[in-house]
Amino acid sequence: MSSTEQTSTQTPISEVEARNALIALRAEVGKAVVGNDAAVTGLILALLCRGHVLVEGVPGVAKTLLVRALATALDLDTKRVQFTPDLMPGDVTGSIVYDAHSGEFSFREGPVFTNLMLADEINRTPPKTQSSLLEAMEERQVSMDGKSRPLPDPFIVIATQNPVEYEGTYPLPEAQLDRFLLKLTMPAPSREDEFGILVRHSQGFDPRDLVGAGLRPVAGAAHLAAARAAVARVTVAPEVIGYIVDICRETRAMPSVRLGVSPRGATALLAATRAWAWLAGREYATPDDVKALARPALRHRLGLRPEAELEGATPDGVLDRVLASVPVPR
Repeated sequence: MSSTEQTSTQTPISEVEARNALIALRAEVGKAVVGNDAAVTGLILALLCRGHVLVEGVPGVAKTLLVRALATALDLDTKRVQFTPDLMPGDVTGSIVYDAHSGEFSFREGPVFTNLMLADEINRTPPKTQSSLLEAMEERQVSMDGKSRPLPDPFIVIATQNPVEYEGTYPLPEAQLDRFLLKLTMPAPSREDEFGILVRHSQGFDPRDLVGAGLRPVAGAAHLAAARAAVARVTVAPEVIGYIVDICRETRAMPSVRLGVSPRGATALLAATRAWAWLAGREYATPDDVKALARPALRHRLGLRPEAELEGATPDGVLDRVLASVPVPR
C-alpha cells in the first residue's frame, strides 16, 4: 500500500487539503513541462470532473511528457498505449484467450483497466480501434462475451494527437470527440520558454527519468474523492446556467457550423465551470468562469461547413463570435 493510500485510510481528507494537493500537483508537473500552465490546469479539471482529455499539438511540444509528468505526480495506476495503424481493438480493451492448461477460455484485461490511461497519438490508428474506447469512456466498463466488466475508479483517458492535416492521421469519429470533456491545444513554445527548456536539458534533465528529475506523487485517489465532493457543492445560479445554454444553442445557429454543440457538450461546460470555480477557491461559478472554459470544452464539438473551412474559419474563431454575441448575465 502506498503512503498516500495509508494516509487516506487513517484520516479523512479535508477540502482545504484536497485543494492544496491539486495546486501542488500543478507545480509538480511544472518541474518537467515548461510554459504550458493552461494545459496542466485543464488536466486537473478533467480529474475533478471524471472527464477525458484530448491534447493536440505538433510533434515535439511535450504532449506525452505532460501526461507522463501528471502520472508521475499522481499516486494512481497508469498505463500507456502507443496507437499505431496496426493496433487492434482487443489490444486496448482486452480479449478472450484460451488457456491450454485449464482447457478453458478466460478474459485477459487490456491496458484500459487502469486509473489513468495515456492514449498516445490516438489519431494514428484507424477509426475501428479508436471506437473501441467509446464504451469505456462513456460507461466506464468493457463488455465482451456477454459480460460487462467495470473499470477502476477513478478512470480517465488522456489522449494525444497530431493535427489532422499531418500525414498518417485519421480524424476521430464525432461520437468519440463528443466524449472528451476538454480539448487542449499545445502550441510551439515562446522564445523565453524554449530557452528555459534548453537550459534544463543542458543541466542534465532527462525526460525519460522523471523520478530522477525530482518528480514525486503529491496527490492520490483520496484527494480526488474529497475534491470531487467539494466541487459538487459549488453553486451555479440559474442565470449562469442560462448563459451556458444560450452559448451552446447559438453555436447551432451559426451559418458556418454544420454540427453545433450537443446537450452533452453543455453539461461538460457546466462541469468544467464548477471545477474551475472550486479550484480558484470559490463556492459559486460566474459568467467569467464559463467564458474561460468555453473554448477547451466546446471547440472539438463543432463541425464546420466545408466552405467555411476553405474561407479560413476555425472552431475557436466561431466560439469567439458566439461569446461576443451572447449577452452576459449581470
